[in-house]
Amino acid sequence: MDIASIVGFILAYIIISTAIMLGGPFHLFVNAPSLLIVVGGTFAVTLMRVTLANFLGSFKIGLKGFFYKLDAPQTLIDESVELANIARKEGILALEGREIGNGFLERGISLCIDGHAPEVVKGLLSKDINMSIERHTIGADMFKAMAVYAPAMGMIGTLIGLVQMLANMSDPAAIGPAMAVALLTTLYGAIIANAFASPLSEKLVLIIGYEKLNKDLILESIGGIQESTNPRVLKQLLNAYLPESKRQEDE
Repeated sequence: MDIASIVGFILAYIIISTAIMLGGPFHLFVNAPSLLIVVGGTFAVTLMRVTLANFLGSFKIGLKGFFYKLDAPQTLIDESVELANIARKEGILALEGREIGNGFLERGISLCIDGHAPEVVKGLLSKDINMSIERHTIGADMFKAMAVYAPAMGMIGTLIGLVQMLANMSDPAAIGPAMAVALLTTLYGAIIANAFASPLSEKLVLIIGYEKLNKDLILESIGGIQESTNPRVLKQLLNAYLPESKRQEDE
């Protein structure tokens, strides 16, 4: 669970809601036609740029921005060095059935135990990394697109509300609802873009970078384990994935 994303998301909407309630009744800011235009319209035009499978899958990827916890690189290094020690002393088959905390590392070790050549293992794991990045990038791009489309749909709603208002200038009772549509669609579009879609897209890009770093670290770990690299040498190689200050503490 990503505490920063959850706290930031909740805090943003608490601040917005509090500002609304301090100025008057909350229900004044709830308007069904405005929600239909902005939320429905944003989803519709976003769907136009991707496949249905990617559209639905992107929401699952979006949950990673809130409920995904990356393994610390130091933890991966420590576990990899421990596995390298065992493999060097007892052979790679000694790792069979051993509990491994990271799924990607476990898959790599399993391929090694099955006797695949180093280049085959590297090729399979590299393919896995590339496909994972591609899937997550599609999700991040979709939320980035939503951040663009939501304000645009808000502007469309504003224009619709203004046309309705101008067409009913002779009827004072119709001016208020039309003006509400005009203003609230702009508000909804801004909230969706700036308090949801845009920060979530940027968070997913950050997660993609961290996840790639971890998987590259694991890929190098697997190569070292399979080639029986001295665990001390392997640790020095893997420490390159840590910040310099952290490396100095560990070495």
